[in-house]
Amino acid sequence: MKKRSLLSQAAAAPHIVWSVLFIIAPLLFVAYYALTDADGNFTLSNFGSLFTAEYLEIFLRSACFAFLATVICLVIAYPVAYFISKTSPKTQKLLIVLVMLPQWMNFLIRTYSWMAILEDTGIINTVLGWVGLGPVHMINTAGAVILGMVYNFLPYMILPIYTSLSKLDPRFVEASADLGCNAFGTLLHVILPLSRSGIISGITMVFVPSISTFYISQKLGGGNFDLIGDTIERQFQSAYNYNLGAAISFVLMVLIIVSMTVMNRFGEEEGGVVA
Repeated sequence: MKKRSLLSQAAAAPHIVWSVLFIIAPLLFVAYYALTDADGNFTLSNFGSLFTAEYLEIFLRSACFAFLATVICLVIAYPVAYFISKTSPKTQKLLIVLVMLPQWMNFLIRTYSWMAILEDTGIINTVLGWVGLGPVHMINTAGAVILGMVYNFLPYMILPIYTSLSKLDPRFVEASADLGCNAFGTLLHVILPLSRSGIISGITMVFVPSISTFYISQKLGGGNFDLIGDTIERQFQSAYNYNLGAAISFVLMVLIIVSMTVMNRFGEEEGGVVA
């Protein structure tokens, strides 16, 4: 027993070292810079600077964009995941690979591809020009930014929902039909509640990267829509104001932790467990 315990500790050592170096240490650095000024003196002025109309607008815009992208992903992902879960095991594997296939491509390349598609002289407008509908301005708009979020993060909504649906016992659906429930009622009262854990996991996995993204807004939004991620990057890369950038990062981290806690608590109260 003692030997097994030592072996377990040795096996856990790499994970502990990794966590300390790449999770705990960066968080401590962020907290230190957020709570100090340029001279290293303790201050809360960095957080006070965030309570202005400019930064509140940025936080609100980021939350709205992330919320819309999450809702769109959920609306698209649920029927897709349901369809995949109803196919044969061999087909399921193929469809899951197709869902994940874009993720094998570099994030930057995927975003640049959408720039080529949405530009005024891009693929869509070229086709529209052939049928005489004229060019439609799509690039550098809020819709383009949200579209980029949906495209890049949609698989993270599909996979957990698919996992929940694939594990759903078909006898519950059969019992619902035997009791006289129609298809919509079965979906609303049986399938949705039993797949709630996957839905909550998907919402969390899409909302968190959406609210903190920056490259999508820069390329597809043309810099017209300043999000939290853009502001953090600017403070570190251009303004060299590490303290303010760390304070924004700290607030964003708190918001993400709060949202994840609420979603997990909601899942537990409703009988689901977030993976």
